Amino acid sequence: MSELSTWRLWQLISPALPVGAYAYSGGLEAAVTKGIVCDAASCATWLEGLMAQNMTHIDLPVYLRLYDAWQAGRLDVVDQWTRQLQALRETHELLAEDRHMGRALQRLLVDLRIAGAGGPVQPSFTTLYALACVRWHVECSAGARGLVWSWLENQVAAAIKLVPLGQTDGQRLLGEMLPMAEAAVTRAVSLQDEDLGRSLPGLAILSARHEDQYSRLFRS
Repeated sequence: MSELSTWRLWQLISPALPVGAYAYSGGLEAAVTKGIVCDAASCATWLEGLMAQNMTHIDLPVYLRLYDAWQAGRLDVVDQWTRQLQALRETHELLAEDRHMGRALQRLLVDLRIAGAGGPVQPSFTTLYALACVRWHVECSAGARGLVWSWLENQVAAAIKLVPLGQTDGQRLLGEMLPMAEAAVTRAVSLQDEDLGRSLPGLAILSARHEDQYSRLFRS
């Protein structure tokens, strides 16, 4: 991967990317409200569960397939995997999070004149992220690691505000999660289509309750 592509990947996973990721906790706020996540140890357990299930069996393998589809110019396959990814979002707010961030990234990529960024009709963040990686010649595996890092960093940033955790605790937590993040990428590469998809009933229940929670900092 070229030096420019590396810089482009950093741009894509930067917290400064204007997609509104800071507004979402991915269900973490509800877990903190219910006392399920209350310190660094319980936060690590929460992240490990999401990493092992959703990230490994949904987001990462679908990203890999979207990357290949964009590279091959197969818009029908892009649409197929986008629909499947969104079907696996188990609550209204988790689906809305995916779509809102997807539209925000779509608008940005259109403004940056990235070919193909004007579709599909219902983009997800992962769909447009995969497109950006292809157009900017980011290697597929590097893009997969970037996707995990972006999600993980946002979760830890939310935990620092919500639990709350100190900045050092947050950095320690990021470091502890890196081996699992690498294992998630490795595992995702080996999955067949029939292996994709996981259900986390606890997350779904918490997210559904969060939708009408009286007081909250995050949109999900």
